[in-house]
Amino acid sequence: MTTTPNLDPKDMATAYDAQAVEQPLYEWWERSGYFKPNHPGARSFTVIMPPPNLTGELHMGHALTNTVEDALVRWHRMLGDDTLWLPGVDHAAIAVNAIIERDLAREGISRHDIGRDEFLNRTWEFVRRSRDRISTQHRRLGASADWSREAFTMDEQREKSVRTTFKNLYNDGLIYRAERLINWCVDCGSAISDIEVEYEDEPGSFWHVRYAIAEVDGTPIGRDIVIATTRPETIPADTALAVHPEDPRYAGLIGKRAIVPTNGRLIPIIGDAAVSIESGSGALKVTPGHDPVDFEIGERHGLEIISIMNPDGTLNEHAGQYRGVERFAARKALVADLEAAGRLEKVEPYTHAIGHCQRSRTIVEPLISMQWWVDARTLAKPAIEAVTDGRIKFVPERFERTYLQWMENIRDWCISRQIWWGHRIPVWYCDACQHQTVAIETPTRCESCNSEAIRQDEDTLDTWFSSGLWPHSTLGWPDQTDDLKRFYPTQVMETGYDIIFFWVARMVMLSLYNMGGVVPFETVYLHGLVRAPDGAKMSKSRGNVVDPLEVIAKVGTDGLRYALVSGTSPGNDQRITDDRLESGRNFSNKLWNASRFVLQMVESSDDLTLPAPATGALEDRWVLSRLATVVDDSTRLMERFELSEALRQVRDFFWDEFADWYIEVAKVRVRAGDRTPVAVLVHVLDQVLRLLHPIMPYVTEEIWQRLVTISPDPGGASALIVARYPLAATERRDEDAERQFGAVQDFIRGIRNIRAEKRVDAGRWVEAYIVAADVTAAATTLQEAIENLCRARPLHIVATADAAPSEGVVTSVLATGLVVLPMAGLFDPAAERARIEKQIAEVEAEVGRQEAKLSNEAFRSKAPADVVGKEEERLATARTRLEGLRASLTEIG
Repeated sequence: MTTTPNLDPKDMATAYDAQAVEQPLYEWWERSGYFKPNHPGARSFTVIMPPPNLTGELHMGHALTNTVEDALVRWHRMLGDDTLWLPGVDHAAIAVNAIIERDLAREGISRHDIGRDEFLNRTWEFVRRSRDRISTQHRRLGASADWSREAFTMDEQREKSVRTTFKNLYNDGLIYRAERLINWCVDCGSAISDIEVEYEDEPGSFWHVRYAIAEVDGTPIGRDIVIATTRPETIPADTALAVHPEDPRYAGLIGKRAIVPTNGRLIPIIGDAAVSIESGSGALKVTPGHDPVDFEIGERHGLEIISIMNPDGTLNEHAGQYRGVERFAARKALVADLEAAGRLEKVEPYTHAIGHCQRSRTIVEPLISMQWWVDARTLAKPAIEAVTDGRIKFVPERFERTYLQWMENIRDWCISRQIWWGHRIPVWYCDACQHQTVAIETPTRCESCNSEAIRQDEDTLDTWFSSGLWPHSTLGWPDQTDDLKRFYPTQVMETGYDIIFFWVARMVMLSLYNMGGVVPFETVYLHGLVRAPDGAKMSKSRGNVVDPLEVIAKVGTDGLRYALVSGTSPGNDQRITDDRLESGRNFSNKLWNASRFVLQMVESSDDLTLPAPATGALEDRWVLSRLATVVDDSTRLMERFELSEALRQVRDFFWDEFADWYIEVAKVRVRAGDRTPVAVLVHVLDQVLRLLHPIMPYVTEEIWQRLVTISPDPGGASALIVARYPLAATERRDEDAERQFGAVQDFIRGIRNIRAEKRVDAGRWVEAYIVAADVTAAATTLQEAIENLCRARPLHIVATADAAPSEGVVTSVLATGLVVLPMAGLFDPAAERARIEKQIAEVEAEVGRQEAKLSNEAFRSKAPADVVGKEEERLATARTRLEGLRASLTEIG
């Protein structure tokens, strides 16, 4: 048993100091082994942490992921589940590769100058530095992950998982190598997958180019076809013109030839039903080497494929005189040459969606290239069934449709990348017999001819290939480890909705394949994006990025976690604002100060005996009944992943009911010598700390360590992190106590409201009558508390209205009775009349202005409907206020 912090309940600072508390507590938790699964045989609860990239600091999105997952993990740990939160880091292949290449460029060299081995040595050094920084940041966020199991997508066990998966897929015919059209990022120098391409609308042009028509032998027939293109630089790679076979404009031209205007090459005119008769001229240039639609047309018609682009974005020898020219410079030169030759008919402005590399933001180039592919269509079928048959559920449910739509239209996945950092493709080519050896262990000889003249494929795998194995590779697969048997399948995969396709879908496909059809997780919980206060997406270029560590320095980790949870709901974006962050810090302080008051009231163990259910003072029964309801509701909400609402209910109970009402009422009894409330105070505080701990772990543990020295945990827990989550005490439910104390609250609010309306000085005592009807006995019992809470003395509690004065009074009608305050001495009638009359004049003027505006037909006809609606709302509000002021004036007399 690890020694506890041994904190003195009587020695609490006047304000909570998060910076002094957090690191020592975290180190104690970790040192004590609390983050490890410690309940073998119990129901398992497993979350595999989405691995952050190595490339940078954690941002608010990471902070939200961390907070939500840690809250779920801490909750299940307190439920007694065998809980594992397994952390890890992703090697971020393209991003890290780019960082190392930029470092080399600053030295005036490239990766090819130093070679692959030295490049990887430098990369591993970067990895070591970055991994330490990332795990430190996660700890700052309070992540109660089992760091002894931390995984890395490039470590030895994950490499074994990757190679095993590749080999199995290859052997089953689900991985193949083919020359196909791919997305090429010039800046990354690599192929990228379809979902790594982001499309943005950008202004461009339609260049209308004349193609001369000729017979098959090249003899011109004196006719042109005009083709509109957004990419004239690809004209040298054209291999056909296509028209619809039923388009009367081109009757008789199918089978003839067109002359490529940049080089005079003859290309066939073909008929294809994919061409729209209604769109533009009804004719297309077909460039199979540079457009996916054209590639499909080319396959149908057996067209030649010409690629004019080099990997660096310059044009190659097939571009003729434009060879060596950068692609966009070549576009300008080629257009000028077309115009000079009389082949450019016109140029039209045109806005269209252009694909950009998600990482580099470079415009993506479709290129023909030999790459490795996964047969995603075959893998998608069981992944679709796992969702449609309910084995995997999405929270919120609407994202199930998003997932299914993408999976039902999935295309084969290009998994090879032309970079050096990453899992190198486990294929070796034999120079002696041209055989391909696919192996898990690195071979020294060809498996076919036994030659040693073998060389490994130069390419690496898409980062998402190794990430797609994360739910089972982190547990030791392909080895049949104890962890794999104990913790697979996992229960929850929590991540952002923006990576359903990148990651979630691939985890489902690859896990089902590797794990014999067993799903990787039961629930996919998708959170939204964390946006700037104005709703904009956070980005360095906008200068609106909020650093979670800087926030922690200001409001504490619990303050940040409170703000993130209070603003989140499954699948919806949230705005992080200073007000919400400040609310988090304020609540931590409120919790601390109220706890300090409660703990300092305890004098001995004799103070800690709770009254039996259905016995004791009204306020005791009320607060314990409300606690039972809050425990039940918060548990139900946590089960439904409604963390924000669960937090709100506990926060409102603690602040608005326990602190503002019960503590204040209890003070009166304790001052009179009644020690019974102390046990209730301590019990409710203990339960609230348990309820809040999953979301606000530090301040709750710091307080609980003091509380437990007074009131030891019934289960023997030495730390709140492993104490049991509350169970709803249904025997404490007391509807009558809630009704009666609710009536007393209404009486107090009624007197307070009259005082506020009449601007009675806060320190002034006033005479008041409460007509309490059937709760007269309850109100009488709490008379002293009522007097103190609304500064009403003398206070007359009567059963019927005829026992209270009816003239010269201010009355408030409540659901359970009346409150009546004599006006004499309450305020200066003349001054109050003058104040109200002034306000009436101001509001009457406002009503007149609004009525004039809304009666103006010109305004109504020209203003947008929402503007007119707002003006009508303003008028209605002003009229309501005017009625209230006139009633108040009448009341004064």
